[in-house]
Amino acid sequence: MSDKNRQGKRTARERLAEEREKQKSVEKRRRVLIVGASVVCVLGLAAVIGVVAANTGKDDGSKSAGPVVVPSGALGKDGLAIPVGRESAKSTLTVWEDFRCPACKAFETVYRPTIHELTDSGQLKAEYHLATIIDGNAGGTGSRNAANAAACAQDVGKFTAYHDVLYDNQPAETDDGYAENSKLIELAGKVDGLDTPAFRTCVEKGTHSSWVEKSAAAFRKGGFRGTPTVLLDGRNIYQDQTMTPAKLKQLVQQADNG
Repeated sequence: MSDKNRQGKRTARERLAEEREKQKSVEKRRRVLIVGASVVCVLGLAAVIGVVAANTGKDDGSKSAGPVVVPSGALGKDGLAIPVGRESAKSTLTVWEDFRCPACKAFETVYRPTIHELTDSGQLKAEYHLATIIDGNAGGTGSRNAANAAACAQDVGKFTAYHDVLYDNQPAETDDGYAENSKLIELAGKVDGLDTPAFRTCVEKGTHSSWVEKSAAAFRKGGFRGTPTVLLDGRNIYQDQTMTPAKLKQLVQQADNG
């Protein structure tokens, strides 16, 4: 065999060895990336679990001594749902909310006009359930007291208007402004006919506080991830990233047209 041929074979073997080393290096990097990505996914899941745990905090442990007084017209199991809209509507929007919750206010800001339009036209029935998770997470009693005041407003048919006023004037999450009954009564002045002696007494005595606590317990037992939780005929639309007010309206109208 000539020196030229031997040199050619050595060169080919060297190239093959180099290629194998490159492949090993690529495979090693690939494994590192896979492991790294797995770690990121696990850390991401842990972060999500942490957020979920933070958003589903328990109440602050305070207990009201009074009996459970269900607001006028409340429906559902144990009378924990405050209905808005026509009972005969083909679609039902179930909303779990906390008046101290910034995300609840954000949902309200975007979807309120559409929800009002659909409930006012009789195409949608909304059922509101009141939770108090911010009291448990940040401390205080503003979630509970605001929910009690909203239930007092329900007693005289002013729930929707007062509900909207509470979100329009929501304090910062770390500011337990709704713990003050005087603030809740002051805001009632923004709703025609709500600021009455009966309403004030209901707010100051916490007439519906035990009912609020029962609603908050139902929220925890329901396994919900946080507020707001929004269900359209049982389907969680708040978790649907494609959902918009226009799409919600379309879904409700399609159901209404049968």
